[in-house]
Amino acid sequence: MRIRTKGSYQGKQGLDYQEAISAESVGSTGLCMHLLTIPPGGRAKAHLHEHHESSIYVLSGRAGMWYGDRLEQHMEVEAGDFMYIPAGVPHLPYNRSDSEVCTAVIARTDPNEQESVTLLPELDDLYRSI
Repeated sequence: MRIRTKGSYQGKQGLDYQEAISAESVGSTGLCMHLLTIPPGGRAKAHLHEHHESSIYVLSGRAGMWYGDRLEQHMEVEAGDFMYIPAGVPHLPYNRSDSEVCTAVIARTDPNEQESVTLLPELDDLYRSI
């Protein structure tokens, strides 16, 4: 089945996605896959995905991510890197560049994509300056 994106939307996390594979678009029952764009200097809201794993492949740009119970751990990725986020792990991704867009393909075990997103406003202020 060939899929073309059906448009973009802003997720609860505050980032822009192009919808591709999901329960809504193709009737998927076990996964979703979307294209994520983080603008220069952009960042998500701190959040987690209850009961769902995420896999990310960075197509272009550079990103960073604070993660862990209190966002105490940090990683950086760039074009060509894969990243894995276990279910239930709080995280806060951001674009490390002030001039380049970061684009990535995201696959998640939640076929409804936004259904499992839990915002964590109590963690947002830890890295407000990102």
